[in-house]
Amino acid sequence: MPGLIGKKIGMTSIFDKDGKNIPCTVIQAGPCTVTQVKNVDTDGYASVQLAFDEKKEKNTPKAEQGHFAKANTTPKKKVIELKGFVKDWKAGDVINVDYFHDDTWLDVSGMSKGKGFQGVVKRYNFKGVNDATHGQHNRMRHPGSLGASSYPSRVFKGMRMGGQMGNKKVKILNLRVMKIVPENNLLILKGSVPGSNGSYLIIEK
Repeated sequence: MPGLIGKKIGMTSIFDKDGKNIPCTVIQAGPCTVTQVKNVDTDGYASVQLAFDEKKEKNTPKAEQGHFAKANTTPKKKVIELKGFVKDWKAGDVINVDYFHDDTWLDVSGMSKGKGFQGVVKRYNFKGVNDATHGQHNRMRHPGSLGASSYPSRVFKGMRMGGQMGNKKVKILNLRVMKIVPENNLLILKGSVPGSNGSYLIIEK
């Protein structure tokens, strides 16, 4: 799906026409520079490569500097490829938040906040000692029994246990566009989006 790269600014709330206070997320959507246009004849598939957010030249490898120079643009931090663009873009073109001016609903994907290693109470909402059954002993937040000891004498794959939580790609579907501020490339969407403030997002139609 066609879209843009954005950066999460933070959350706020606005009032709708009925006076209801609605929580919203503010996203800087663009400006994104087209750094490469791929086609079926030369690359085997059709897509548009977008770049976003300025990067210091001293921190950019020579190969990347040459790639950005072909598009007559400065080095960028975030580069992605998207398929499905209707308009024929060319390398060097800049796409702003105005690209979404006709859209009412958008999909947003990004990396969720990392929580580190967490137990089953936080990770899977286990009750802990409040429901001390199924092998639960005297440990307040222990998961309890993990299976039978005699047969099959192993823990089944997919058993809910402690482990890494968060820091995964999450996609939120059908977020309503509340407001677009074209002069600052700001996009205000209803509800929350994954990631912390300053993290990169992919906004799709």
